[in-house]
Amino acid sequence: MAWNPEIPFNDLPSLPPVGLDLEPKRVLKATIEARTALATLAQAGQLLPNPNILIHAVPLLEAQASSEIENIVTTADELFKHADSGGGDHATKEALRYRGALFAGVESIRDRPLTAATAARVCSELQGREMTVRTMHGTRIANPATREVIYAPPEGAEIIREKLADWERFVHADDGLDPLVRMALAHFQFEAIHPFHDGNGRTGRVINILMLIEAGLLRDPILYLSRAIIARKNDYYRLLRAVTAEGAWIDWILYMLEVVRESATSTTRKIGSIRSCQEEIAERARGATPGGRDAQFLAVLFEQPYCRISTVADRCDVSRQTASTWLHALVEAGLLSAVKAGREVLFVNDEFMDVLTRPE
Repeated sequence: MAWNPEIPFNDLPSLPPVGLDLEPKRVLKATIEARTALATLAQAGQLLPNPNILIHAVPLLEAQASSEIENIVTTADELFKHADSGGGDHATKEALRYRGALFAGVESIRDRPLTAATAARVCSELQGREMTVRTMHGTRIANPATREVIYAPPEGAEIIREKLADWERFVHADDGLDPLVRMALAHFQFEAIHPFHDGNGRTGRVINILMLIEAGLLRDPILYLSRAIIARKNDYYRLLRAVTAEGAWIDWILYMLEVVRESATSTTRKIGSIRSCQEEIAERARGATPGGRDAQFLAVLFEQPYCRISTVADRCDVSRQTASTWLHALVEAGLLSAVKAGREVLFVNDEFMDVLTRPE
């Protein structure tokens, strides 16, 4: 029976697609380019004096971009401002939960393989409540502009669990398929199953990063993947639909490989910009305050663009008065700006913020 977008796709085929060469020459070429970009990124990350810069910053930027794909819009400024407190408006809190979900997923796969249970944990962190597979009927995905139904995912908890079990087996199959091609196929399948009532898109994008880490292509979640998807958001949804409607797997795989390559290249450039910014500010800070010669103080300034007196005091093992003096000296030197946030003052590394948020 032909696929009908109005009818739940309970006949969603298991992976891999039958009778299709998933790695023709153009896919292999794109895979090599994406792998090379990832290896370059990993090497560049190791050259940073403090890798925590990326581990703190990139997941927040990824959280902002992945949330924006789902029309949850906040700013990088708001995210970094509330990164420690978990505060902010509703959209900011939603995006911060994405970062928490990403870290929870990474922690989970350090101990055990990626499974459907990992996906449920990630989605639960995203939603701020326990998420289980859909039990209600009638889920439909529609074009937000026209309200036309474009896809009806499988229905029935048992069927969804069966589809997830098949998905899980494919994720860990020993069939020689390149991990990047596997990630592309698994991402489509997860979105097609649409296992949860909400949060499937963001959960699927977290799983992309987890699969790259599990495959040894990344060590930490430092790939800013969702920004490249935003740049081609229409293609993302068009190609997802084309796989279901036309079996256009190769176009989908090539799209995902290009997203990985572009994201890795862009993040590598960002690392170079961060290093240049770090070196310049460190040199100017040494001339502005004795704290400029404290390695921990300089590290704190670059782990997050927003800094608190209490953080400097704790990390550098100095009094609040000394920490305050160092930070205000950098404000006077034009290296930081001070902003009120409730009853405390936040010190902003504006040059670092600019490097983090500008396109590379």
